Amino acid sequence: MNNSTPSTGVYANGNDNKKFKGDRPPCSPSRVLHLRKIPCDVTEAEVISLGLPFGKVTNLLMLKGKSQAFLEMASEEAAVTMVNYYTPVTPQLRSQPVYIQYSNHRELKTDNLPNQARAQAALQAVSAVQSGNLALPGAPSNEGTVLPGQSPVLRIIIENLFYPVTLEVLHQIFSKFGTVLKIITFTKNNQFQALLQYADPVNAHYAKMALDGQNIYNACCTLRIDFSKLTSLNVKYNNDKSRDFTRLDLPTGDGQPSLEPPMAAAFGAPGIISSPYAGAAGFAPAIGFPQATGLSVPAVPGALGPLLITPHGLFILFGVYGDVHRVKIMFNKKENALVQMADASQAQLAMNHLSGQRLYGKVLRATLSKHQSVQLPREGQEDQGLTKDFSNSPLHRFKKPGSKNFQNIFPPSATLHLSNIPPSVTMDDLKNLFTEAGCSVKAFKFFQKDRKMALIQLASVEEAIQALIELHNHDLGENHHLRVSFSKSTI
Repeated sequence: MNNSTPSTGVYANGNDNKKFKGDRPPCSPSRVLHLRKIPCDVTEAEVISLGLPFGKVTNLLMLKGKSQAFLEMASEEAAVTMVNYYTPVTPQLRSQPVYIQYSNHRELKTDNLPNQARAQAALQAVSAVQSGNLALPGAPSNEGTVLPGQSPVLRIIIENLFYPVTLEVLHQIFSKFGTVLKIITFTKNNQFQALLQYADPVNAHYAKMALDGQNIYNACCTLRIDFSKLTSLNVKYNNDKSRDFTRLDLPTGDGQPSLEPPMAAAFGAPGIISSPYAGAAGFAPAIGFPQATGLSVPAVPGALGPLLITPHGLFILFGVYGDVHRVKIMFNKKENALVQMADASQAQLAMNHLSGQRLYGKVLRATLSKHQSVQLPREGQEDQGLTKDFSNSPLHRFKKPGSKNFQNIFPPSATLHLSNIPPSVTMDDLKNLFTEAGCSVKAFKFFQKDRKMALIQLASVEEAIQALIELHNHDLGENHHLRVSFSKSTI
């Protein structure tokens, strides 16, 4: 959106844009809702999908440059229901929390705004579904070209199946768009596929619109969704390949164990889906690392299949104890990784402090590796982002000889030291930041002599490790990025 677009008046009232420090009085209910912190790569359909369960969405204004959007509902009642629903359960888009409040506007006037074509196209697609007029966009209406949209059954193909996708994960993702009755998974033409039946064809449309082309996990497991010619699924067995959620009495068949429903809980909740690593909310792997300069992190028995930490996450964590030059998560053993440190003493330090710590529910084991360095993939070699070179990263903590960071290396602890805090950021802002990352904050205090620094105490060491991975270098605005370290003090 170009900068000349008005950001006050009818398009986006100044109050909607300035401060989100929790210090502005809540607006009175309006059918226009103000969304903030939306991811920059989010689509119009994904934003609209947040409002669909509550009623008709009548207009949308995306302010991508400001990570904001305005969503207009058909009625104030629908908007109130939506705000009430999302107040205790923060919605997510692409695994990022999104914040919703009433706007000062009573309606959105977007007629003359540039860049509105995509929003209008997405809204037209939705209203066609809602009115039951399922003609293909652009198809001559007299031909009556109707989508096979009467079917509540979707056919789902998962491309680039890098991690196993379970029936539970599909149920969790697709349930966001309506009641899922049945799922059957199978492999056909060497592709993992699923058939999924909703209670209502309209839900199938919403789900296809929002999810088609999305990745379940970071840069892989891409969903390709079509309507099935079938209008109903016949499920004979409830097991890890098929499930009829309306009939819990079905046998498992084949002696295959049925997946326990709590399995879904182990997976945290991908937003409208995308990277489970963004906060790795409950996603759980083990790790490892490399010698001389290397550490290796071995398998944890019974670890869940999906990779639950990225090379970047390992870089941040091991970077507390030395400068990490390269990280490689093993292609065939995703629960193992190599971490190349700047020198052998840093590798030893990282191993001493991190081995035996819990991370995402697993125990981390770190040993010195026989590899002296991590090889980068050859050009054209498919690596799927598992090997990363961080040697030129601006985030190294120890690149300056004699840096005072060398004196502040402590073992993982439940109390974190925060620094580089800008003056406008309050205690509540920081507490909220950690709460939104899934932490429970037990205590907080600013340093008396230097308000740029603070201590925050979380519920456990594991929680603090995960918070450090997620929030170190978090952008606090005013060109300040939060620095997070383990503290030797308690509050």
